[in-house]
Amino acid sequence: QLRLVESGGGLVQPGGSLGLSCAASGSIFRLYHMAWYRQIPGKQREMVARINRCESISYADFVKGRFTISRDTAENTVYLQMNQLKPEDTAVYYCNAAISTKPSSVSDYWGQGTQVTVSS
Repeated sequence: QLRLVESGGGLVQPGGSLGLSCAASGSIFRLYHMAWYRQIPGKQREMVARINRCESISYADFVKGRFTISRDTAENTVYLQMNQLKPEDTAVYYCNAAISTKPSSVSDYWGQGTQVTVSS
């Protein structure tokens, strides 16, 4: 069974740093893009950062210059390094990946989410 397992959330003070990781496991034929989304209570889930198989990266404007996404293709893992955190970054962060378990069949998968709280 294919799974995305996130780790690294927690409580941090404003201006601090936190790192998230997400590992994909299971029957993976090919892993395409990997991304991080976040959801603040009462709001829609929004894309934070995305990295594709060729390591082309895009960021939401609200994290540019503060967050860094990277991936370890061999380990099917994506990371999100979050610096200069602000209280408004408080949210549940979700890992997302487009994965094929067999040729010509790509599906979207989501992790269970990890809470990030920025507060003094």
